[in-house]
Amino acid sequence: LKRVVESYRRIRNTLRFLLANTADFDAAKDMLPVAEWAEIDRYAVVLASRLQEEVGGYYERYEFHLAVQRLQSFCSEDLGAFYLDILKDRLYTTGATSAPRRAAQTVLWHITHSLLRLMAPVLTFTAEEAWAIFRGVADDSVLFHTWYELPVIDDEAALLEKWETLRDVRADVLKHMEEVRAD
Repeated sequence: LKRVVESYRRIRNTLRFLLANTADFDAAKDMLPVAEWAEIDRYAVVLASRLQEEVGGYYERYEFHLAVQRLQSFCSEDLGAFYLDILKDRLYTTGATSAPRRAAQTVLWHITHSLLRLMAPVLTFTAEEAWAIFRGVADDSVLFHTWYELPVIDDEAALLEKWETLRDVRADVLKHMEEVRAD
């Protein structure tokens, strides 16, 4: 039970971060095109797109436990421990309407749309509550929507390869820094 509670807490905390950082974002006027995003933003959308493919496949095969595991690992590893950790600086230190912050919010907006829809079959109440906050539209339910169509990112394979290498190097550096810190 402790493991299940911890998994749920990670997903919920990720949602709280996404909702908090898109609260002042109006997609109709603030959204930036893919060409104006940082490379790491495009990488995050590619990860979300891959997640959507994987989880959708799990649902089609009624492998709900695998869908939940993948959602949890995406929230804790891909988002929490990597993308969102790096993104905090840009969200909190750049101007409220600056292009770097708006690009980050654009990506978070897209990821939130996808993530809430992917969560809905297994975390229905949480997805529904978050959807009401995210969309702010009466009489709308996340369950009324199909999978989200994420923006298309050019040259996904090269982007994935490059950023996976960077993540490996980052993990080694962080491990070494922790050892030095402990000494």
